[in-house]
Amino acid sequence: MHAAPDTTPVDNNKWWTLTAVSIAIFMLLLDITVVNVALPDIRKDLNASFTDLQWVVDAYSLALATTLLAFGSIADLIGRRLIFIVGLGVFITASLACGLANQPDVLNISRAVQGMGGAMMFSTSLALIASAFQGPERGTAFGVFGAVTGGAVAIGPLIGGVIADGIGWEWIFFVNIPIGLGAIALTLRKVAESRDPHGYGIDWAGVVTFSGSLFLLVLSLIQGNDLGWTSTRIVAQLTGWFVLLVLFLVIEMRKSHPLFDMQLFKKPAFVGASIAAFALSASMFSLFLYITLYIQNVLGFGPLEAGLRFLPITLLSFLVAPIAGKLTQTHQPRWFLGGGLLLIAAGILLMQGIDFDSKWTFLLPGFAIAGIGIGLVNPPLASTAVGVVPPERSGMGSGINSTFRQIGIATGIAGLGAIFQSRVNSTLTTELAGTAGVGNVKEFGRAVTSGAVNDVVQQLPVSAQGAVARAGTDAFISGYHAIFYVATAIALVGAILSVVLVRPQDFVPHGFGPPAEGAED
Repeated sequence: MHAAPDTTPVDNNKWWTLTAVSIAIFMLLLDITVVNVALPDIRKDLNASFTDLQWVVDAYSLALATTLLAFGSIADLIGRRLIFIVGLGVFITASLACGLANQPDVLNISRAVQGMGGAMMFSTSLALIASAFQGPERGTAFGVFGAVTGGAVAIGPLIGGVIADGIGWEWIFFVNIPIGLGAIALTLRKVAESRDPHGYGIDWAGVVTFSGSLFLLVLSLIQGNDLGWTSTRIVAQLTGWFVLLVLFLVIEMRKSHPLFDMQLFKKPAFVGASIAAFALSASMFSLFLYITLYIQNVLGFGPLEAGLRFLPITLLSFLVAPIAGKLTQTHQPRWFLGGGLLLIAAGILLMQGIDFDSKWTFLLPGFAIAGIGIGLVNPPLASTAVGVVPPERSGMGSGINSTFRQIGIATGIAGLGAIFQSRVNSTLTTELAGTAGVGNVKEFGRAVTSGAVNDVVQQLPVSAQGAVARAGTDAFISGYHAIFYVATAIALVGAILSVVLVRPQDFVPHGFGPPAEGAED
């Protein structure tokens, strides 16, 4: 028998709602970076290439990015709690498949399905919180959400290192199963259903063109160096990306109830929040993959040792985010978005100057500053995404903002990877010119980027091994420098545009939000 219905279920269960959402979001965001420190082990066990390793991360992020909007619309129509629960089920089932994978393609397909489950959860998370909390408490809830989002991505390498060193990389995925089942049980018992009373169905034409466009772009960036940027396949893929993108924009502008509501982008604050989400992910979060490869493949640390070295980012982002969430109630969000991204840019720049003799401690100042920046950005980013759209469009607002986060990671990893590979190959071509070290520079470049340098070096004559190993390290560091400069520029541009575009007058009444224009900044 059930007790009589509570007339205020949302108020009574709001903290349970935040707990359930936080568990799910922590789990799904953790899986973006948790695999990073396990990539060398995955490479060895599954005989994976650098491209395979990129897809381990990108298949997940790309699936998240390309399905978030669709699931946000579906959730607004049929129920956010329902889609949230289904997403948990898909996520834990795909996690099981990831852990059982015995070849790279199986792992990456499973990661894509896992990303779709994550999209169901992510697209509904802010809307569930927004419907459960009112007034100043909503700012506190968003602060907790910000700490979870920032901390999950940052702590991923540490948790991945503990698991990979202790019981094997497969358990990075298996541990999601009991956690996900617990989150389902909590959601069924404590989370109230919510939906858009004016839902109008799904824009399938928008889903297909948007998803196809983004997939072709990421695929081109990942394959461009290997196939050649002027090759027929890459030119065809980039042409397809552009055509589908144009079709998507035309479709969305003509739809009365589009998947991607272009009307929201008439508000500069919404544009600024979207840019900030993209800049955060395309700069700092995309670099986690390459920082991990440096710490493990160049400095020689194991998975757990590498994960421990990310603690400054983890701890500082956790400590700063709740404070930033509270302060956004009395101060304009743009200063936190812009200031946080500026700190991230400074942190990246400090991490950039490594050389052949650098120790891991060289990264510490940059880690600390970037960690503070992440903590400053996440809470106001979440509150702005929902705060500048009408309450009934909160699913759309949070979905678009989350989409830009994942687009940033997917295109960031792919784009930075293209620059990284190109610089590695050009450096190797210069340093190995006229030597008998390596006959195929491109093959050696693949070994450098995937962490298999020792496998190649050991097959060479002893007299050539030292020079070739040094050339491999120099090439890696050269590629590292190039992508860190690019990531710094992305964060700087995001900082400037956030301050300029996130205007206080664009916020709509939600019972929370920043002070009115002219109030204390």
